[in-house]
Amino acid sequence: MADVEQGSALPSEGAAPVVDGVNATLSNGTDSVNATARFVSTPEGTALAYGSLVVMALLPIFFGALRSVNCSKAKNSSEMPETITSRDAARFPIIASCTLFGLYLFFKIFSQEYINLLLSMYFFVLGVLAVSHTMSPLMNRIFPASLSNRQYQLLFTQGSGESKEEIVNYEFDTKDLICLGLSSVVGVWYIFKKHWIANNLFGLAFALNGVELLHLNNISTGCILLGGLFVYDIFWVFGTNVMVTVAKSFEAPIKLVFPQDLLERGLEASNFAMLGLGDIVIPGIFIALLLRFDVSLKKNTKTYFYTGFLAYIFGLGLTIFIMHTFKHAQPALLYLVPACIGLPLIMALARGELTEMFRYDESSPEVDAAANEETEADKKEK
Repeated sequence: MADVEQGSALPSEGAAPVVDGVNATLSNGTDSVNATARFVSTPEGTALAYGSLVVMALLPIFFGALRSVNCSKAKNSSEMPETITSRDAARFPIIASCTLFGLYLFFKIFSQEYINLLLSMYFFVLGVLAVSHTMSPLMNRIFPASLSNRQYQLLFTQGSGESKEEIVNYEFDTKDLICLGLSSVVGVWYIFKKHWIANNLFGLAFALNGVELLHLNNISTGCILLGGLFVYDIFWVFGTNVMVTVAKSFEAPIKLVFPQDLLERGLEASNFAMLGLGDIVIPGIFIALLLRFDVSLKKNTKTYFYTGFLAYIFGLGLTIFIMHTFKHAQPALLYLVPACIGLPLIMALARGELTEMFRYDESSPEVDAAANEETEADKKEK
């Protein structure tokens, strides 16, 4: 899928579909002959690229879901989740379609070079912040106790006296500054080199933050969102050339890429298979919701989370198989949505918990209490 707006919690994180294994660029089928003439990927190179994309897709879903359980209890407002309601979910495909078509018109009317320059600067800032936030838990663990961890506050106010109003009030410490510095190195590398590894570091950070910070409030909302984007993805990939055109023109870390000619050309490889971030984040936030539902059951199991996780692996594998067989870019949500919704619902029906699953709502006091109990239990284990 492509160019999906994620709300205020994250930047626009769209996602081009996985591309044809033979083509060097995202293709709607018309570029196959030319791409094949340039380079024919070996079976080993193709398998390595596809396998790497699958692993990279699974990492932000797994760890983002785990981090999503506790992030709603964070005291820092910058780490609070953005809740998606059923109304938001219903409007999401419409907003995404308008954004996608708007980008298509921009690339048709204006110079692609200048548009991508502006986008590069925009994603540089967002990418640095995303990587920094992703690194912060690790930094908290490895930061030497002997070093002073100073506290800082960035405060902007408007007016004076009783009419004084806060515009920005952000608290951070030495650990955050170190994370920001390391993230800036990745950002500079991406800006000047546009290297695929730097692109993937940004992409993985965006995906993990999306799964962690975007929360569906209940299962029904998840079904509405995934169902709407299921239709959106199919229409824009098979019905028009809009998504393919935007994905080929859009130079931004909104997709994970891996070269199929890595074995022949090393790190300078240039024949990429790719997977859009939307095909990771959208199913990922639903799988994260399943994990939080598991927590609410207080059975000390993660049945629905693992079911959804395995369903995602199956759906993504089927996407790659179909794409490789028919040599045509595929809307990954065509296969991911039925798998990620269907298998957990079948599991709930078999266990007699289907009604309880649809009654689960994260805005209810009972859910908040269960999350608090889980957080306290985790602290005692540590």
